[in-house]
Amino acid sequence: MSATPREPRKDGEATRQRILQAAGELFAAVGYAEASNKAVAAKADVDLASINYHFGSRNGLYLAVLDEARRRFLDIADLQRIVLGEQPATEKLRALVELVVHKAAQSRDNWHLRVLAAEILAPSPHGQAHLQAERPMKLSLLKTLFSEITAIPVDDPALTRCILCVTAPWAMLLIGPRGASGALHEILDMPADAVCTHLYHFALAGLQATGQHHARQQGL
Repeated sequence: MSATPREPRKDGEATRQRILQAAGELFAAVGYAEASNKAVAAKADVDLASINYHFGSRNGLYLAVLDEARRRFLDIADLQRIVLGEQPATEKLRALVELVVHKAAQSRDNWHLRVLAAEILAPSPHGQAHLQAERPMKLSLLKTLFSEITAIPVDDPALTRCILCVTAPWAMLLIGPRGASGALHEILDMPADAVCTHLYHFALAGLQATGQHHARQQGL
C-alpha cells in the first residue's frame, strides 16, 4: 500500500521567510563565518531541522540570503527590463541610475546591502562564485546599452572600461555605507532625485565623450 503524500505545512513559507530574515540580519552583523545555524535558529525561533528542511545546509541558507540581497539591490530581471525596453538609450541609462539610487537608499537601514558589502569585502568560500554566476549576462546587457549611447561596437574593450567608470559610483553606494560615515552617508541623505540627476549626467557625458573620441580614432 502506497503512503499518502504528506501535505506541506501551511506555515512553511512563513517559516522559510522568518529564517531568511534572521539569517540575513546575523550574516550582516557578524559575517558568514561567525553566524552559526544554531544562532540563526534561535533568532528565528525555529529548530535546526527547519533550516535543513528549507535550505539543505548552512551554505544553502547563505546562498539564499545572497540571492535575496542581490534581488533587492539589482536583479538581473530589472536590468533586462530596462536595457531591452523600447525607450531611447539615454532614457534607459536614466532609468537604470534611478533604480540603483532608490534601491540603495531604501536598503540603507536593512541587512541586504550590508550582506552584499560584507561578501565583497571579505569573500566567503562559496559566495563569490555564486554572485558571479550572473556577471557575464549583466556585462553583456550593460555593453549593449553603452554601445547604443557611444556607437562603439559591443566587442570593443573600450566598453569594458566604460562599465568600470559608470558603475563604480553605484558600487560605492553599496559598499561605502557599511560601518562608515562621511561623504557617502551625506550623499544618501540628499534627495534621491538630485543624486540620480547628477550621476546620470556625469555618466552620460563620459559615455558621449568616449564615443566621440572613439569616432575620431576610427576616422569617422
